[in-house]
Amino acid sequence: MSRVNLNVSKLVRANIAKLSPYTSARDEYKGDKGVFLDANENPFGTVNRYPDPYQNRLKEVISEIKGGSVKELFLGNGSDEAIDLAFRIFCEPNMNKAIVFTPTYGMYEVYANVNAVELITIPLNSEFQIDTKIVEPYLKDEAVKLMFICSPNNPTGNLINRETITRILEQFKGIVILDEAYIDFSKEASWLAALAQYPNLIILQTLSKGWGMAGLRIGLAWMSEELLYFFNKVKSPYNLSSINQEQAIEILRDSDGFDQRIALLLSEKERVRNALMNLSITQVVYPSDANYLLVKFNNANQLYEELINRQIIVRNRSKVVDNTLRISIGLPEENNQLLTALKAITSEKESIIY
Repeated sequence: MSRVNLNVSKLVRANIAKLSPYTSARDEYKGDKGVFLDANENPFGTVNRYPDPYQNRLKEVISEIKGGSVKELFLGNGSDEAIDLAFRIFCEPNMNKAIVFTPTYGMYEVYANVNAVELITIPLNSEFQIDTKIVEPYLKDEAVKLMFICSPNNPTGNLINRETITRILEQFKGIVILDEAYIDFSKEASWLAALAQYPNLIILQTLSKGWGMAGLRIGLAWMSEELLYFFNKVKSPYNLSSINQEQAIEILRDSDGFDQRIALLLSEKERVRNALMNLSITQVVYPSDANYLLVKFNNANQLYEELINRQIIVRNRSKVVDNTLRISIGLPEENNQLLTALKAITSEKESIIY
């Protein structure tokens, strides 16, 4: 079963559907040659011209790598821009609702609050999977417009079961936003190939993680052409700078380097995992399809402070998953420093950690 006949335009807020978008000078004239006297730009300099508002060259390069269509790709100032726009496009403030499965990425909640949208938080089960019995009553609730599923999930690192996501896509009356920020590290395929089957599906990806471009702030959102029309309608005219677009294209050309770096990080993740499992202070190293490990320790808060004292910074996630630290996989020498420190702390602070 698929949702190819779902009319997603009816999910859009009425004022957004009627909105007349701002038309920039680059919307009216799309050529790259000529005497440009149309946009009140300064004629001097090398970054004096406004960037392509639709990032066409960058989208073409991304499409070649990912396999999706340029006509189904939105690029934002990080994935956060697409998350924010989704609330603004589909949710009436103080009326509609959205669902997240916790623990998960914190910006879903931030943008729900910014846009005055009630957020329903459904806890993941003990295996960090969605409990379909709990979510079932919300699937046909027309007040619920958005559902966020992070897979691989942050901070737990695991993929959400594909069968569960399929069931939600087939039954939910709203928009499913599947956040694949860490998919480049996973052995499982992206949902991108299934996009045409589900008009209510938006797939978030990013160049920040696998491609190492966090400083460029370029998020990807794959969706139907029908939905893309509304995202382009609402977004700021020039949301990605020319310099960021050009730098991203240059980095994306190095596909061999990308493959080598991903392979190294995955190898290092297994090495770090094995070392952590051999430490007496480690309780659980959770499965991960991302570039980090969520680890449960005997006393995570104390351990976090001990690592900080050694200038090794990890993320304390004990407030969302009891007694856990989230450890990003670094360079081999950085991972060695972490493991050396953990062994030393285990030995020196045994009475505190246990």
